[in-house]
Amino acid sequence: MKITVATRIGSSLDRVWKMYTTPEDIVQWNAASDDWHTVRATVDLRTGGEFCSRMEAKDGSSGFDFRGTYTEVMPKERLAYAFGDRTAEVDFIEDGNEVEVRITFDAEEENPVDRQRDGWQAILENFRKYVLSGGNAYRRSM
Repeated sequence: MKITVATRIGSSLDRVWKMYTTPEDIVQWNAASDDWHTVRATVDLRTGGEFCSRMEAKDGSSGFDFRGTYTEVMPKERLAYAFGDRTAEVDFIEDGNEVEVRITFDAEEENPVDRQRDGWQAILENFRKYVLSGGNAYRRSM
């Protein structure tokens, strides 16, 4: 089963792409809730390149690596990647003064679909807020 989440961001495609794919930016926005954060990220932005985001609970109780391999990199247009036995596609759709970021991913079987959708949507909304803040203001508020 595929799940899709999306958001619209009033910013340039260049800025959205950069902030989505740069490790220094990823660690600022990549969390589904205030009690989690990404402590480090690596990105080898090419087809066959690997990425990894280390996500941890802020209280130190748990953490995991979200890692995968890019299967398609079309700059400022699309990223596709495999993570474990699942896949995801991220589309960047320019529409006037906005960019729609749309992520479609394979559902997993451990958690309900609504919980998965809500988690991925929350991360995407953090990304939207981060881009709109220009990065610096958002960092101070986290």
